[in-house]
Amino acid sequence: MGQKSWEKAEKVLIEEAAKLAIENAGLTKEQVQFYIGGDLMNQIISSSFAARTLSTPYIGVFGACSTSMESLALAANLVNSGSAKFVLAGTCSHDSSAEKQFRYPTEYGSQKPPTAQYTVTGAGAAIVSMEGDGPVVTSATIGRVIDMGIKDPFNMGAAMAPAAVDTIEAHVRDLGIEPGYYDLIVTGDLAKVGYEIACKLFKKHNFPIEQTEYSDCGMMIYDYLAVLIRCLNCDLSSLFSIFSPFHLPFSEYVTDIIPIFISFIHHRSQ
Repeated sequence: MGQKSWEKAEKVLIEEAAKLAIENAGLTKEQVQFYIGGDLMNQIISSSFAARTLSTPYIGVFGACSTSMESLALAANLVNSGSAKFVLAGTCSHDSSAEKQFRYPTEYGSQKPPTAQYTVTGAGAAIVSMEGDGPVVTSATIGRVIDMGIKDPFNMGAAMAPAAVDTIEAHVRDLGIEPGYYDLIVTGDLAKVGYEIACKLFKKHNFPIEQTEYSDCGMMIYDYLAVLIRCLNCDLSSLFSIFSPFHLPFSEYVTDIIPIFISFIHHRSQ
């Protein structure tokens, strides 16, 4: 990204994602009435500095893995209530800045256990409005904080799995539907360990997750075996993923799935 720090590179990622989302929507940034976003840094600095660049009324959110869905849920609520016509929702992260923030700086060279997760280096942004082409936000279920006492920063999947399961179960229960209503249900980033825990919890609760395909974004983005080898101190290159921004309308039903964690965004087939 041509920047002098990981944090500055992360800021540029969300700025470029926001710019592309606005352009793809056929808008100018002056037409965007709110920007809702966040990241993993202290004081959500990457999103906050991007908001300075955008010069758009800014609502900062911090929800870790759920930030993207939390932003979309709040944006959809603003649009649906008539409080705004066009709202930009987005989030960003950088593996090296997150490692420095929560664990050990990458350059320190600390060996990681197989349970450790790797943060995506990327950004995603969407314009939410009452019309347009693309996925549709029809409902959102906001989850509860469930603390099972997990304190290991290298095993966040185990810490997050109970809340993810509780949110998915609450969503299905509140809407009076079955898991099979969806073609795909995905959690944000439980990774392999957290995903396996979630599957066990679904089974324990007699929740028929087998009705649909259940996956996890972390497992979809990263090659688990390659990461495991890297954990064993092999010199592998970091994996990078940049989410393509898209224009997110609010008016018609389409077949599309957005990743879920704390905020669950649901789509219905036409």
